[in-house]
Amino acid sequence: MGDAYCPDCKKATEVVFDHSAGDTVCSECGLVLEAHSIDETSEWRTFANESGDNDPVRVGGPANPLLADGGLSTVIAKPNGAHGEFLSSSLGRWQNRGSNPDRSLILAFKTIATMADRLGLVATIKDRANEIYKKVEDHKSSRGRNQDAIFAACLYIACRQEDKPRTIKEISSVANGATKKEIGRAKEYIVKLLEAEMGQSMEMGAVHAGDYMRRFCSHLGMTNQAVKAAQEAVRKSEELDIRRTPVSIAAAVIYMITQLSEEKRPLKDISVATGMAEGTIKNSYKDLYPYASRIIPATFAKEEDLKNLCSP
Repeated sequence: MGDAYCPDCKKATEVVFDHSAGDTVCSECGLVLEAHSIDETSEWRTFANESGDNDPVRVGGPANPLLADGGLSTVIAKPNGAHGEFLSSSLGRWQNRGSNPDRSLILAFKTIATMADRLGLVATIKDRANEIYKKVEDHKSSRGRNQDAIFAACLYIACRQEDKPRTIKEISSVANGATKKEIGRAKEYIVKLLEAEMGQSMEMGAVHAGDYMRRFCSHLGMTNQAVKAAQEAVRKSEELDIRRTPVSIAAAVIYMITQLSEEKRPLKDISVATGMAEGTIKNSYKDLYPYASRIIPATFAKEEDLKNLCSP
């Protein structure tokens, strides 16, 4: 939007710039004041997070502040033709021989990005994981450890700090073979290392059963009404003294809600969706069963409907 004089309206009016057609149109009468104008703004735009420039220009990818050169490196392509291929391969070998202090970091960031994409995580979590790994790498004390476990642990900590927690089992499913035990040890190592560096405890958001609920319900294809009932039941269950892990409580609540809904889900499907063993879900369900009338919303199931719940 802008202001310009319209000869049809005989006054200065607001105009609309149609960048796709290159037209300047009067907002009052619709008269095209200027047609096929040239767009002089940047052709390439960067969509980096929190870009402070009004008209950012991109040549290659956005700069990465975690890398020494900002990630603005040169890649030698392979042209057509035997002579060009020989020349490019020679230049490529010389380029690879040069010392690049960021080579290991770039590979690590690519691995973390692949793990994050496979879990469907947002860019902020991936960036936080990269920052955590950069701090660990600066200490040069992770050598000899399982690097895939280190990458996965950084991603796990980032999810916790961004209040989008994932279970260790979910993280290990994309960790290129790193076990849950290895990731757990790597997580403890990173937390102790960074706490010693900062002189204070690392702040990781507390994990609640409700943090997993919507994602687990989505895996099971539950209706919106059932999802809302499960979320309400989990919220009320936090007022009880149920000494179970948040994931097992979420799985038990889902099992309870699905028994009362029209589309029942077998325990095996809930186990697959939540990553919890069937025996663990049964034990948590056994602890929640006496409080079913307190945690399940009355709008979803009445008192007589609770009799349909199977006995633990």
